[in-house]
Amino acid sequence: MCGITGLIDPNLQSDSALALQNDVTCMADCLAHRGPDDSGVWVDAAVGVALGHRRLSILDLSPLGHQPMYSASGRYVIVFNGEIYNYLELRHELEQLGNVTWRGHSDTEIMLAAFEAWGVKAALQRFIGMFAFALWDRRERTLFLARDRLGEKPLYYGWSGGVFLFGSELKALRAHPAFTATINRDALTLLLRHNYIPAPYSIYQGIAKLPPAAFATLTWPALARHADPAIESYWSFREVAEAGIAYPLPADETAAIGELDTLLRDAVARQMVADVPLGAFLSGGVDSSTIVALMQAQSSRPVKTFTIGFHEAGYNEAEYAHAVARHLGTDHTELYVTPQQAQAVIPRLPQLYDEPFADSSQIPTVLISQLARTQVTVSLSGDAGDELFGGYNRYFLAERIWNSLSRLPPSLRAGMARLLLSIPTPWLDRVLNTLRPVLPQSLRYPQPGDKLHKLAELFTLQNAEHLYRQLVSHWDQPETLVIGGQEPATALTDTGQWANLPDFTQRMMYLDTLTYLPDDILVKVDRATMSVSLESRVPFLDHRVVEWAWRVPLNLKIRNGEGKWLLRQVLYRYVPKELIERPKQGFGVPIDHWLRGPLREWAEALLDESRLRQEGFFNPQPIRTKWTEHLVGTRNWQYYLWDVLMFQAWLENYQTNHALFLRNNHEH
Repeated sequence: MCGITGLIDPNLQSDSALALQNDVTCMADCLAHRGPDDSGVWVDAAVGVALGHRRLSILDLSPLGHQPMYSASGRYVIVFNGEIYNYLELRHELEQLGNVTWRGHSDTEIMLAAFEAWGVKAALQRFIGMFAFALWDRRERTLFLARDRLGEKPLYYGWSGGVFLFGSELKALRAHPAFTATINRDALTLLLRHNYIPAPYSIYQGIAKLPPAAFATLTWPALARHADPAIESYWSFREVAEAGIAYPLPADETAAIGELDTLLRDAVARQMVADVPLGAFLSGGVDSSTIVALMQAQSSRPVKTFTIGFHEAGYNEAEYAHAVARHLGTDHTELYVTPQQAQAVIPRLPQLYDEPFADSSQIPTVLISQLARTQVTVSLSGDAGDELFGGYNRYFLAERIWNSLSRLPPSLRAGMARLLLSIPTPWLDRVLNTLRPVLPQSLRYPQPGDKLHKLAELFTLQNAEHLYRQLVSHWDQPETLVIGGQEPATALTDTGQWANLPDFTQRMMYLDTLTYLPDDILVKVDRATMSVSLESRVPFLDHRVVEWAWRVPLNLKIRNGEGKWLLRQVLYRYVPKELIERPKQGFGVPIDHWLRGPLREWAEALLDESRLRQEGFFNPQPIRTKWTEHLVGTRNWQYYLWDVLMFQAWLENYQTNHALFLRNNHEH
């Protein structure tokens, strides 16, 4: 796992090698946290190209794994971030093609040989892995940028000040003296709706995120006229989903359980290959417990597992993780975090995430990454189990809710919504928590009052698709909040990007995998783990698992109001059912309480009305209204407020760092 960056300045002269080297070194050094073990740069001043790399050594710890790396013929130069899990099979296949001499045993060297043997697109289609890379073809004077199929690894790119810049994180692009930072107000509306900025947008105008499963090509003639790269897909999730529904697995439950067990075992085994210490995150839920169980089943020694615990009721899963770890016999480490320790992470978030990002579970994700890094360099996680096997509550509640609501007259639904929204969430919490012992297990949600308010907001919607969008939205009309902002089209609103899927639940799972998974979940994990030089691996995102999962009939995923039925059956081969069965619980922290308590002064300063007006990004009135209602307990607006607060904190951090950058450049 590494950090990559680079630039192409088509206006440079052949005597500018030193300037190129200095610029790309500065850019790469901004990514030292992603790769503390080694660094390297490569420049070709004749065409104004520079590549920079920071290395976190995982495979081939020797200098033979150093990057930037040349292909055997010298045609290609690469900087690569990620892992190719089938590199040994590819190595064998390449050896069958002819006489090959290997310098080392890194997967990077295998990739370069694959490009030479099969071409870029065909090689990409053979890779099983997570990756982002920049590849310069010296013969054709062409740059390739590529990203893995599901979007585990990030890559930003764009023209700024006449220079084409790219990198794993925005801070690398900002470090170039030609970078001009204009905030994209349209992207800001997306942050307020989703708590993240979806690809291809970024917080800066003119800077894009490369979409998952895509590669960009920029030839020298296009570079000379400052054209944008051509974007092409090498794998289509839409085609995978549609083909899976068209050609489902046979309705044989026993066979499906066995197939999934075998497939996941292989994915986990591949991702356990490393030349450094390896472990896993364990929450005690279905997804992470399955991954850890399959790791332990294939390990001759106890797997190192890590859990973060909280003392606040409704937020702690450490006891469940401890029980699973004890049963499996892992080498388990848990850390109970105080509110003060968790809150201490918050000032660092703008720097860690580098772009406004407002999923508050980023806080425990940073904490568990810090804990794991004390003992291991690689950690496996259970992310993506929900999207692939039907784990989110909305998958088995949304259609039921819509079917019930659509039978009621619109006027009655509107009246019910007004009534529920008039009752403060603390009061609803007290009443519903009193009734908790007599409620069915499936209805015992944490923060039930807020869930009811969320439900009330759905009563006036017109169709099932609107219901889904409301469920995954925060601010419903963000363009009224962002001055000069217009919400752009995304995969959620552009029906042309939707797969042709007959079932509403399948459509939700598809859209979550297309948007929420790469732009929220995987961003959260990548930045948190890489901030402490920890590599995270996600076995569920082996694309063979994804393709197989979409052939699984829906009734093997969701059954009797419970998600992940098939995945649970695999897990129960290794862990007793009673250790797992409980209501789904998110990986979060009590931001709602903290904003009324220890974070109140911090938040008040960022949400100050005069400050908001002076900065000129937000209309203060709706924000101040929600802030007041949150403080007095009328509503729990934590998610809406956190979106604004994370932008405000990021803006403050950026302005401070940019001023220091300008001052240092002026002094030198």
